[in-house]
Amino acid sequence: MSVNRINIKTSERCAFTDITTAVRRIIVSENFKDGLCTVFVPHTTAGVTINEAADPDVARDILYHLEKKVPFENGYHHVEGNSAAHIKTLLTGSSVTVPVHEGSLLLGTWQGIYLCEYDGPRSRSVIINLA
Repeated sequence: MSVNRINIKTSERCAFTDITTAVRRIIVSENFKDGLCTVFVPHTTAGVTINEAADPDVARDILYHLEKKVPFENGYHHVEGNSAAHIKTLLTGSSVTVPVHEGSLLLGTWQGIYLCEYDGPRSRSVIINLA
């Protein structure tokens, strides 16, 4: 088992950052061949998801519709004013698990792993567990 961390600085309030390449680098550097790769985001206002990575318009469309469904301003009670970020994180989740075979992530042809920022810009950590 191996636990690694990558740090990402986000530059917008809401954005999807493709971290697939960074996860693949860790798999190579750890010489990890077969098992499971869990990607976990230890934050309550950022998540992680797997979705299409070939066309950046998909991520933009997802963010646009998340904002329509869960607008930043909507009469929330949370004092910090970031309840929308907490709700969006609940919708995308805080971890994904991908099988690894012969040193490769078994993602679909168009899939990528995204850090989902909902309360940026911030510095975020992503934990990569290989088991």
